Amino acid sequence: MQVQVARIGKPHGIRGEVTVLVLTDAPDSRFAVGSQFVVEPAKLGTLTVKSSRWNKDILLLGFEGTNTRNEAELLRGATMFFESDDDEDDDAWYEHELLNLEVRVGSAKVGKVTGLRTQAVQDLLIVEDNDGDEVLVPFVDEIVPEVNVEDGYVRLTPPAGLFTVNKDAAENDETGEAADLAGSEVSDSEDNGSEGSGQ
Repeated sequence: MQVQVARIGKPHGIRGEVTVLVLTDAPDSRFAVGSQFVVEPAKLGTLTVKSSRWNKDILLLGFEGTNTRNEAELLRGATMFFESDDDEDDDAWYEHELLNLEVRVGSAKVGKVTGLRTQAVQDLLIVEDNDGDEVLVPFVDEIVPEVNVEDGYVRLTPPAGLFTVNKDAAENDETGEAADLAGSEVSDSEDNGSEGSGQ
């Protein structure tokens, strides 16, 4: 099956690199040089990784045939998939599986899943509550004990104040579209004359 592993963000520098929102727990091996990915929209064809490096906590990728900032701009917003022949971790969930699942506390519907933010410490479910506000929910067993893709819901056991506290945090969160805005934290000037350190 096809598994989504990244969403491409804004161009970085002038050499065709892009920032990416990483949706895999093993980015260093998954995005190794030479790795190939199916891309949506399909008109972009298959992407082959030409370069892969970290700039602070942001992954920058270069692709074969993408050598300028204008060419990189054409990739913005595309999603990257790889073909998986196994079930991998039964407890691993990918963003495309979680999108639009109903969010329940007990039997009450409190919102829907609109995204997944992958982080080093813990992942965050992005939930749109019944008021249309964004709430960030730690994606850990204690708070999200049940994910039922077949029946279309996730069940939460949130601590007191989770929705109100995290709603405030979401309003003040400046990461936004992680792949796009995170990339803006890295000044393009850093890319001129310095390749940075890769991992």
